[in-house]
Amino acid sequence: MLRRQSSGLSSAPSDLSESASTTDTTVTTLVETEAKTENDVIALGKKRKAETVTQSSKRAKKVTSKEQPKLNQVGEAPRPSPKKSGKDNKVKKSAAKAEKADNTDEQDAEDGSSSKVQRKRKTKEGKEAEAMPLATRTVGSKLLVGAHVSAAGGVHNSVANCVHIGGNAFALFMKSQRKWANPPLSSEHITLFKQACKTHSISPSAAVPHGSYLVNLAHTDTIRTTQAYDAFLDDLTRCHNLGIKFYNFHPGNSASSSRDEAIAHLAGNLNRAHAEKSTGTVVTLLETMAALGNTIGGTFEDLAAIISLVTDKTRVGVCLDTCHVFAAGYDLRTPKAFKETMEKFDKTIGLKYLKALHINDSKAPFASYRDLHANIGTGFLGLRSFHNIVNEQRLWGLPMVLETPIDVITADGKKDEDKGIWAREIKLLESLVGMDVESEEFLALQDKLQKEGRGERERVQNQVDRKKVKGERGAKKGKARRGKGKGTKKESGSDDEETSN
Repeated sequence: MLRRQSSGLSSAPSDLSESASTTDTTVTTLVETEAKTENDVIALGKKRKAETVTQSSKRAKKVTSKEQPKLNQVGEAPRPSPKKSGKDNKVKKSAAKAEKADNTDEQDAEDGSSSKVQRKRKTKEGKEAEAMPLATRTVGSKLLVGAHVSAAGGVHNSVANCVHIGGNAFALFMKSQRKWANPPLSSEHITLFKQACKTHSISPSAAVPHGSYLVNLAHTDTIRTTQAYDAFLDDLTRCHNLGIKFYNFHPGNSASSSRDEAIAHLAGNLNRAHAEKSTGTVVTLLETMAALGNTIGGTFEDLAAIISLVTDKTRVGVCLDTCHVFAAGYDLRTPKAFKETMEKFDKTIGLKYLKALHINDSKAPFASYRDLHANIGTGFLGLRSFHNIVNEQRLWGLPMVLETPIDVITADGKKDEDKGIWAREIKLLESLVGMDVESEEFLALQDKLQKEGRGERERVQNQVDRKKVKGERGAKKGKARRGKGKGTKKESGSDDEETSN
C-alpha cells in the first residue's frame, strides 16, 4: 500500500506549495488507512476469539450431554485461526490415537498415563453399572476358565477385568506388546496386583501372560537377538515380581537360518533367561502354532525338539491352542480323534509339559494352516470338541484362556467390544462338564451355535477352496514346464532323462 501511494507522489506537481499540501494530505490518508486496518485486525481477532470461546463452550456442553454419544471426532470443531491450526491438529491426532487405543490393545496405558482429550463424563450410575460383574464366578469349579483381558491403567486392573466376566483364569500383556521401550513396573502396581488376587481368591498361577508379538527368540541376527531377549527377560522379571507362575510366548520362526539352527538358538535364549536370578522360577510356555513353513511350533515335534535342548526342564512347558492345533492338522472333533491327538502329544512331548490352554474355535477348516479364531461352537471345531476338552480330567485345574472375538457393531454402525460374550462362553464351557451329548439341551445348543457361525465358515471355506484350486493349477503348470524341459533334453540325445523316474 505504501509503495502504490509513493509512486503517485513521484510525479512532482509544478507548484511546490501544492506539492507539500498534497503530500501532507496523502500521509494523513495513509496514517488513517493503516490505523483503520489495525483497528479492523484487532476487532476481527476479538471477534474470532469470542466466536471460538462461544463455540468451544457449545461443543463442551454438547459432548457432556447425556443424549450425545461418546466423542470420537474433533474434526467437527469450527475452523480455527491460522495461528492455532497446529495446536488443533495435535488435538485431532490425540483424539484419533485415543479412539484407536480403545478399539485395539489398551495396554499402552499400563504406565498410568491418560489422554487429555475431552471425553464424555460417566455418571455415578454408569460407573457402577460397568463395575458390576457380567457373570458370577463359579467358585470351586473343576475348570479354570477365563479370557485374555485388558491391563490398561496397570496390571492390577487385569484381575478386576477377570472377575468382571466371571473368570477363574486370565491372560494379559505385561506391557505394551506393540513397542520395545516401556516404563518399568511400579512397586505400587505390584502391591495392588497381589492384593487384588488375594481379595478375589484368584491364584497368580491362574494368570498366563502373553508374550509380545515383536519377540522372535529364534532369530539368529545379533542385534535382533539382543532386542528380543531383553524384552523377553523384562517380561519374565515382571512375572516373578508379581508372583505369576507361567509365561506364554510364540516360538518364532526360522527366517534367518535353518530350522535346526533356529530351534537351537531359541533354546539357548531360554537357558540364558532361566539362569537369570531376576526370573525366579517362572515357567516359560511354548505355544502351539497354526502355520507351517518357517514358523516354529506348528508340529508337536518342533516343541519336543526345543524342550530337549532346555537345561532346566522344570522351567519349560506348552500352552495348547485349540484353534492352532486344529488348523495344523490335529483333530479334536470326536472322542476318538481327541484321544488320538492327546496320545500323540503325550508320546511326542509328554502330557506333564502341558500347563495351559487357549480355548478357541476355528473359522478355518481342518488342516488349513490358517489362524482364524471363532467363538465357541460356531466354527469348524464345533461344540463337541469343547465337550471333549472340558471333560478330560487330566486338563482340570489348568488355566483355560479364551481368545475368542468380542467385536460387535453397535446400533449407530460403530465397532465396539462386548465382554458379555466371554462371560457367556465361560458359563457355556462350565455347563458342558458332565452334560450328555445325546441330550436335547446339548443338541439344541450345538445346532444354534453352528447356525450362528455358518456364514463365516462358508466364507473362509470358499477362500481355502479357491487357494487350493489356484495351487493345483500352479503345480500343473510347473509340472508341464518341467516336462517340456525333459522333452528338450531327450531331443538332444539324453535317453537317461526319459527312462529314469
